[in-house]
Amino acid sequence: MSSRDAAPQAPPRRNPCCLCWCCCCSCSWNEERRRAWRASRESRLQPLPSCEACATPSPEEVRSWAQSFDKLMHSPAGRSVFREFLRTEYSEENMLFWLACEELKAEANQHVVDEKARLIYEDYVSILSPKEVSLDSRVREGVNKQMQEPSAHTFDDAQLQIYTLMHRDSYPRFLSSPAYRALLLRGRSTSSSEA
Repeated sequence: MSSRDAAPQAPPRRNPCCLCWCCCCSCSWNEERRRAWRASRESRLQPLPSCEACATPSPEEVRSWAQSFDKLMHSPAGRSVFREFLRTEYSEENMLFWLACEELKAEANQHVVDEKARLIYEDYVSILSPKEVSLDSRVREGVNKQMQEPSAHTFDDAQLQIYTLMHRDSYPRFLSSPAYRALLLRGRSTSSSEA
């Protein structure tokens, strides 16, 4: 028996590359991304930062959120309250993905678009991500193709699908949630005390 037969051969090493968006190799760039994922996953458990733009909404604004999902999503305070609700349902990544796509669409610098698109893909589309959003195979395949040459609109179909999911699934539950009802009651008590 030869020495080659006695010792098992090591599996062939992957050819490491740099800036690999598909996460198929173990290059240093991907290791840095994995560390960022872990950090973002841990920060997800931190309380949401309070922001002045998200100050207590007026009673009229709170009532308008029940009129349409668009009104809720176009209100900074509404997005903040809805995001907190999604967090209680363990689906905050849907809002985070939608916001990241909005930020990407506002970007004009192609180098920054490439980097942001890669980060969005890794954080929300990659099957390796702990924050993966639920996309159907057709949309996921389209995103994979568009990642060859990312643009500010690479995730448009995926963003629409997640927006629709939040609208049909989470929004009705939000409107009947104790958090939303408490905001409505607070608005009513404020209105009656002013009268």
